[in-house]
Amino acid sequence: MSAKITADHLGRQAIVYVRQSTPGQVKDHLESRRRQYALAEHARSLGFVDVQVIDDDMGRSGTGFADRPGFRRLLGAVCSGAVGAVLALEASRLARNDRDWSHLVEVGAISHSLLIDHDGVYDPRIVNDRLLLGLKGIMSEFEMATLRQRALEAVRGKAARGDLRLPLPAGLVYGPTGVIELVADKRIQHVIRLLLGRFHELGSVRQALLWFRREGLQLPVVRLAKDSGREIEWTAATYDRIHAVITNPFYAGAYAYGRSGSKTQIVDGAIRRSYHHAKPMQSWQVLLRDHHAGYISWDDFLRNMTMLEENTFMKPATGRKSARGGRSLLSGLLRCRRCGHVLEVNYGRTGVHSIGFRCRRSHLAGGADWCISFQGNHVEQAIAAQVLRAVEGPATDAAIEAAKRSADKRLEQRKALSLELEQARFEAQLAGRRHEKVDPDQRLVAAELEVRWNAALERVAAIETRLREFDAGGHVSIQVDEGRLRALAAHLPAVWNDDTTDMRLKQRIVRILIREIIADVDDVHNEIVLTVHWQGGRHTELRIPKAASGRTRRCTDDDSIAIVRRMAGRWSDHAIASTLNRVGSRTGTGKTWNQAHVRTLRSRLRLPACDPERRDDTALTCDEAAKRLGISAQYLGQLLAKGLIPGTQVTRGAPWILDAKELDSPQVRATLRALRQRRLPKRRDNDRTPRIPGL
Repeated sequence: MSAKITADHLGRQAIVYVRQSTPGQVKDHLESRRRQYALAEHARSLGFVDVQVIDDDMGRSGTGFADRPGFRRLLGAVCSGAVGAVLALEASRLARNDRDWSHLVEVGAISHSLLIDHDGVYDPRIVNDRLLLGLKGIMSEFEMATLRQRALEAVRGKAARGDLRLPLPAGLVYGPTGVIELVADKRIQHVIRLLLGRFHELGSVRQALLWFRREGLQLPVVRLAKDSGREIEWTAATYDRIHAVITNPFYAGAYAYGRSGSKTQIVDGAIRRSYHHAKPMQSWQVLLRDHHAGYISWDDFLRNMTMLEENTFMKPATGRKSARGGRSLLSGLLRCRRCGHVLEVNYGRTGVHSIGFRCRRSHLAGGADWCISFQGNHVEQAIAAQVLRAVEGPATDAAIEAAKRSADKRLEQRKALSLELEQARFEAQLAGRRHEKVDPDQRLVAAELEVRWNAALERVAAIETRLREFDAGGHVSIQVDEGRLRALAAHLPAVWNDDTTDMRLKQRIVRILIREIIADVDDVHNEIVLTVHWQGGRHTELRIPKAASGRTRRCTDDDSIAIVRRMAGRWSDHAIASTLNRVGSRTGTGKTWNQAHVRTLRSRLRLPACDPERRDDTALTCDEAAKRLGISAQYLGQLLAKGLIPGTQVTRGAPWILDAKELDSPQVRATLRALRQRRLPKRRDNDRTPRIPGL
């Protein structure tokens, strides 16, 4: 027995700490477990009577990230002073990090507890023993870090070559040669292709889920079998399962490693590590495109990921939002120029096509004022006009030319595939001849040549499949129907403005042409400023007058109100309505004017009605002046229009007003005598029409 073990130590309790890092070690490393439990007999041989075994941490890592209730119980017992010695097979069993190890040594020095392993007995109060214990803890932590680093580097190197075997989703398996290939079960292939196609068509995971549930279709799910293999189980479609299929790059023929990571946090004073946190694609450790056969192309996969990102309306993403129906054409496409957030859409009451856009992100986050807000009907009409203009004329010619060039390019692609198939067939024939020439007794050589021959035949079959799919997809001879394309462009405005056209279809057309629209409000000129970013890289700026506060599109325009104000009290409602119709004015609802409409507007503006008894006798109408001059009213109207007789109008097309005093003037008398004598009188300056803004 060591001299460091005193009667005081033997009178207290001895604790044997048993731990193995993983459940696999608990199951398979039986000898290590026997050696650790045997320390209890070793403690009794040293003279300890009260021996307790703590094995609560079996299958738990000692790196400091996993919760170890057994180690906490051990520390509590040592702190209480009831422990005379702690026995462990080695320092790595007690801790794999210096923090826990140093804490145990420090507590043992305070409580006069010994640490015992297979090398000897250590007293933390002795300087040399404490130095040796510190070195053991540091070396244990360094050993773990070194082993982990070597393992991770080996795994990353193997993954960088695409040789690391990762768990494959349903529909993909490892072939005999280790190459990832499509599963032979046609049912699984059909369902996966159907799912991906439905998502591309419907544009939403939830819509694809509802379709699968409505049709009663099931999805294949991989389950681990007891014999360390895997089996396929058919289960009902769920949102997470459909989302997992769409976001898995292996279905696009890509090999990806490191798509998720871990996070370390301090929770309740303890370090906790959580796993399976998704990373953005640019942070993946390994991404090998065209690594194996897939169900969709890589471009289709990227489009699906973009569609999913645009569908995240509840997250503050910086990208545009997708088309999801509704009454707004530009929902999720407008972005505030002042803060960079997507504008919110608010609709009017049911049955009224009223749309408004606003940005109140700063208001909700910090209580600041709204960035911008404006009525959206005129904005959507302006953008729709730009979209319809984009598919007319030169745009149609460009589409036809692009289609022709695309057809030529696809012919070149098919020729390249044909040449590749010819070369692959030659290599397969060469591998077959080599296999036939080998001596059958050299079985190892023959087996290797047979594997190479099979690989060459598989490559030929793969290229033939690619060529058949290329031809079946109609990519070889594409005929551009120019007449149909131009007819579609000509009829597009009518189809667009039809009330039965689905709004989601319009939204998707807009998003094909427009990437996003930056919106701002020019408060000085009271205009909405839109910067349209087209998909091709071009930009267009639009300025749309903003409706004044309190005004709607059903309000009477200012020019009509000005005419009514000038004519009220002097002219009857019938004359005012005739004047407004003559100048092409319409009511706020788009109707022609009549006496009732004028009377309603005049009452709202609190303007007086025409009173014949209170009118000015010096102001004559065209009929009254014609009687006074002894000519017809039609002839007087011609003289007034030519400026030969003085008169005024509220606006062009309104009734004439003549001054009785001027009709009796010598100039008017001279003009009438000249007209009777067939002489052309001097033209008078008769431009007395008031200048009303906008007329």
